[in-house]
Amino acid sequence: MITNDDMDAVFHALAHTTRRAMLDYVRAEPGLTVGQLASHFDVSRIAVMNHLAVLEKAHLVVSEKEGRTRKLYLNAMPIQDIHERWTDTYSAHWAERVNIIKHAAEATARKLEKDAEND
Repeated sequence: MITNDDMDAVFHALAHTTRRAMLDYVRAEPGLTVGQLASHFDVSRIAVMNHLAVLEKAHLVVSEKEGRTRKLYLNAMPIQDIHERWTDTYSAHWAERVNIIKHAAEATARKLEKDAEND
């Protein structure tokens, strides 16, 4: 189960445009090296490393050291955990409401059809 601290870290990480773009690159090319990722941005390598630290703290990026390079991989589970937390609760509520509206609309349609037949 995802904790409030975990969610705070994920939301903080996703709040920055550069970090979201970094996730897009890592998702598109699993195993991307830090240098390859840094080449996509017009910021210092230190800035890229700082952004990666935030993403890793939120468990959104996993890195694997291979020799002198670090390969980066997306871990979408923290986002999935948040999605499930919010949609499970609210999906059931709204599915029930939509079902009520559906039944009311069908009952009204049947009544209108019956009234039209009787006229």
